[in-house]
Amino acid sequence: MDTASALSSVGAPPQSSSQHSSQLSSQLSSKLRVIKRNGQLVDFDASKISVAITKAFLAVEGEQAAGSARIHDSVKRVCDRVVSALNRRLQAGGNVHIEDIQDQVELALMRAEEHKVARAYVLYREAHAQERARLAPVEEHPHLKVTLTDGQNTPLDLGMMKYQVEQACAGLEDVAPDSIVDDAVRNLYDGIPEKDVLNALIMTARGRIEQEPNYSEVTARLLLEQLRLEAGRALDLPLNQPLADIYPQALSAFISLGIENDLLDSQLGAFDLDRLGAELKPEQDLQFSFLGLQTLYDRYFIHLNDTRLELPQVFFMRVAMGLALREDNPNERAIEFYRLLSSFDYMASTPTLFNSGTLHSQLSSCYLTTVPDDLGGIYGAIKDNALLSKWAGGLGNDWTPVRSLGAHIKGTNGRSQGVVPFLKVVNDTAVAVNQGGKRKGAVCAYLESWHLDIEEFLELRKNTGDERRRTHDMNTANWVPDLLIERMREDKDWTLFSPSDVADLHDLYGNEFRTRYEEYEAMAERGEIKLSKKISAKQLWRKMLTVLFETGHPWITFKDPCNLRSPQQHRGVVHSSNLCTEITLNTSADEIAVCNLGSINLAAHIHNGELDVQRLEQTVTTAVRMLDNVIDINYYAVPQARDSNARHRPVGLGIMGFQDALYRLGHAYASPEAVEFADLAMEQVSYFALRTSALLAKERGAYESYEGSLWHQGILPIDSLNNLKAARRDGDLSVNTDTRLDWAPVRDLIREHGIRNSNVMAIAPTATISNIVGVSQSIEPAYQNLFVKSNLSGEFTVINPSLVADLKAEGLWDNVMVNDLKYFDGSVQQIDCIPDRIKARYATAFEMDARWLVEAAARRQKWLDQAQSLNLYMAEPSGRKLDELYQLAWERGLKTTYYLRSLGATGAEKATPVAAPAPKVCSIDEPDCEACQ
Repeated sequence: MDTASALSSVGAPPQSSSQHSSQLSSQLSSKLRVIKRNGQLVDFDASKISVAITKAFLAVEGEQAAGSARIHDSVKRVCDRVVSALNRRLQAGGNVHIEDIQDQVELALMRAEEHKVARAYVLYREAHAQERARLAPVEEHPHLKVTLTDGQNTPLDLGMMKYQVEQACAGLEDVAPDSIVDDAVRNLYDGIPEKDVLNALIMTARGRIEQEPNYSEVTARLLLEQLRLEAGRALDLPLNQPLADIYPQALSAFISLGIENDLLDSQLGAFDLDRLGAELKPEQDLQFSFLGLQTLYDRYFIHLNDTRLELPQVFFMRVAMGLALREDNPNERAIEFYRLLSSFDYMASTPTLFNSGTLHSQLSSCYLTTVPDDLGGIYGAIKDNALLSKWAGGLGNDWTPVRSLGAHIKGTNGRSQGVVPFLKVVNDTAVAVNQGGKRKGAVCAYLESWHLDIEEFLELRKNTGDERRRTHDMNTANWVPDLLIERMREDKDWTLFSPSDVADLHDLYGNEFRTRYEEYEAMAERGEIKLSKKISAKQLWRKMLTVLFETGHPWITFKDPCNLRSPQQHRGVVHSSNLCTEITLNTSADEIAVCNLGSINLAAHIHNGELDVQRLEQTVTTAVRMLDNVIDINYYAVPQARDSNARHRPVGLGIMGFQDALYRLGHAYASPEAVEFADLAMEQVSYFALRTSALLAKERGAYESYEGSLWHQGILPIDSLNNLKAARRDGDLSVNTDTRLDWAPVRDLIREHGIRNSNVMAIAPTATISNIVGVSQSIEPAYQNLFVKSNLSGEFTVINPSLVADLKAEGLWDNVMVNDLKYFDGSVQQIDCIPDRIKARYATAFEMDARWLVEAAARRQKWLDQAQSLNLYMAEPSGRKLDELYQLAWERGLKTTYYLRSLGATGAEKATPVAAPAPKVCSIDEPDCEACQ
């Protein structure tokens, strides 16, 4: 019997070897997992080492030696060496590739001077490698040829196509690999470039996603194969090995090439790249949907000469390394950060993913500025916008200080043209500086509702009127004081002023604003202020809601809740929010507020029908540390941003996948259960986030401006509701203040050590990073259950996999159901055969009362020290409905709202022709949504 035959035919090892292998297993951490060649992760089993070594001995000495004491002792000695080596490498547990274990077996045999057995073992491995190679036999197409890169023609290899598709379909249900190949071949032509063959498979699988969600994963895996070949050639990696086998060397090759070509920070070269490469988890690649991986491929992976250099797990490790640069033990922290990112439990914001570890590590998401009332200051602010936008920052500008149209200009003895002409320049700057082509520049202008230019400001996004006074490419938001809402409710007048006459109103809020505003009104009545205008508060409010319905802008945001609940009110005033209305930080002429964002995948923390609190605690603890690191590593394009961020150290930890979490819990979004879950989940996140920031203060020190803050006074976000209540009239604030947790330990930690970050939580829109992770966006309800999503990476069919799973369980998923969903624009409400309980669970954003969105947001808001990006949906808006909805948002103490979306402006594009109404284009993914995340 030859060696290879012996190795494949011998049965289990002797009993004594089996007993020994069980003892070996206990020596290794129970957390040790083995990565198989297909990327699958399995538990470590030391008995398989004993079996393989025993087979190698018997292949040399014959089966008659199976019970000999010498073989038993030799096997034991070699196994001990292998286990000891693995223990040294993986003391804290982790993953090890099967090839690494086999390398250790070879090395142990050689060191034991069992040279013949070592040779037999090498032959055994080689035989199996050849067998794996035969899994993709060459099968030439009888007619079609492909054109190679050198111009030569060769027959199309059907065997390779079949192998690639079979690998992509492995482990997935309800997919048909053979038909993918057949359909792809039908679309090929004689002489097609070789590189386009794999793309044909990708496009074929992509077209089936609407019929079966698992085809999204098939398409992603085929794209991954394309990426393996592209990056492999660029990094000079073996192209005939599975991706799992080349990952360890891919990291080192990428870092070296990136540093050599000035793409990466040279400090990355100081990491233990072999160790970090061994920590990469190839099996995590199997989590990607097509939309997620294509988004990374198009816009996130570092490239050279338009060739991608990063593989997905290398990408996550590069981000983790960049965030660990200043840590005392950067290798350990990089591994910790990588594990969190690659698990999809948490995802850093887009700027962090773009730039971490690069020469310009601009990792922050949002910048807030106040524009001063002088020409140099105005154009200086516009220049700052351009510099910040260049490096992927989203912008929020406070324009309230700038004098109004008709205000006197002392220097020229002339009259001001007001705010609007400057906003036109801001608009065009955002278009011109498009963040290196990665995504569009994005900015939002805020104006307080007493500004004399407010009526013209409301019309900036209209499609009619003087184009010189229109801004179609930027966003606008009203900064509404409580007093306006009170006047509107009482049907009283409201007075508009130029800030050049009433400058201090800009910095006042609550009762102090009320008192001073009424004084200025009295002065205007006496003629002491010449430039003012009295209007109906109700009419102004109606106009705000009317243009909001017509244009989606300006958004409604509330000045007083943002300030009265701000932890930093001792050091300034919140004059605006950011581009996406979730950041509420102080700004001034000297300080540009900066916020660093990241989001927890809430859906990943639902297990067995409940929130996995222990896992959530681990996620939040690591996430807050990563966010705090951003502040020190970050590249600041302007000094006002650097100084502000170093002084106050704000971060914004948020959530995404809220709708998917509800699916896993079995709750409808429009239900009391969903509202209660919003409360429960946000309290847990808040608890762990504040505790972690306090522990970081113990380790690293509290932020510089901590003394005098609400934190310093022992006032947590839940307590700050009392500040808002004190400034509101009775009945104008109705907020649930229940708690579930014992907050005393967190209060004690903050009292003793302070807190590391002035602000800790904010819920961003996550328009892009939720695509990467493959979950529902932020706190959004499902837009539709089947639609075509458009973004800068193209158009993607999106189907609700939870709905498909439930319909399969009911025996209702077939082609007829697919066509019904297309016909009804992704709605299940009019499909008679679907049970009512499923209809309730899968009601879409436009099929529920928007008040449920406000109620859930109010429960989250009580735990947040900042705000949340809250889109509101209304299928059939009316003046009364809008008035009631936004007044409810104010009564519930919300700080901000985001887009108002109406059904007439959005819809679903049919992925394939069916007998259905005319298709409409989905515009839910506004480009600016991506600027924060």
